[in-house]
Amino acid sequence: MVVHASGPIVLIGAGNMGGAMLAGWLKSGISGADLLVIDPGPPAAMAKLIADSGARHETAAPAGLKAGVLFLAVKPQMMPAVLPPLKGLVGPETVVVSVAAGTTLSFMQSHLGDAAMVRAMPNTPAMIGRGVTGAFANGEVSSAQRDLVHNLLKVSGPVEWVETEADIDAVTAVSGSGPAYVFYLVECMAEAGRKAGLPADLAMRLARETVAGAGELLHQSPDDASRLRQNVTSPGGTTAAALNILMADDGMQPLFDKAIAAARKRAEELAG
Repeated sequence: MVVHASGPIVLIGAGNMGGAMLAGWLKSGISGADLLVIDPGPPAAMAKLIADSGARHETAAPAGLKAGVLFLAVKPQMMPAVLPPLKGLVGPETVVVSVAAGTTLSFMQSHLGDAAMVRAMPNTPAMIGRGVTGAFANGEVSSAQRDLVHNLLKVSGPVEWVETEADIDAVTAVSGSGPAYVFYLVECMAEAGRKAGLPADLAMRLARETVAGAGELLHQSPDDASRLRQNVTSPGGTTAAALNILMADDGMQPLFDKAIAAARKRAEELAG
């Protein structure tokens, strides 16, 4: 990947998400010489990746440096302590990107000053390059900066831009938190299988591989989810019998409606 930035890409935080982004950038062809990682104690695997790639590592923001991209990949509760020392890294050509849930643009501006800023919400499959990210850019972000940020984010999967910052809360509820819903589906399927008479470990293996395989089929197929569902549902068959329960008026849809609404409300509360 060719990166045209006014300064280095500065990654704040080399934990799970930051480390996944760093690995993706290097794999895409970004030179380690263009990267600066600021983390007081990166995990051993990340420290080795940083050293092997030729990226620069610092435990605190160096003086006199302006970032081309300031990429914030720390936990939301750490932001109040992390942001103030970073203000010196923000110059007129810097674009700030945050992947911290609930951290608003106004909060970042209160610590970093007015700047081009992007709020992004990836999800945990980003760690294997199979995530999806929702993103919102403020009015200071140029088209070139947006393209640059898009290219940096897409190393972990597709990027979807939303029209308002408030939409990020809905993205958080649907895809940011979404992997947990899928994992819980596996747990529920396995438990139902156990209650149907299968050994617990077998029920879990069947549920896990079924969901993983169905996800891969959805990923590779040009058909939408409803068509794939119809393809496996024979009239009057076993799948139809189960779907009569799951698609009833008191089935999965109203539960998901309430779950997504609760997650969005909590995201709004965290944003304060």
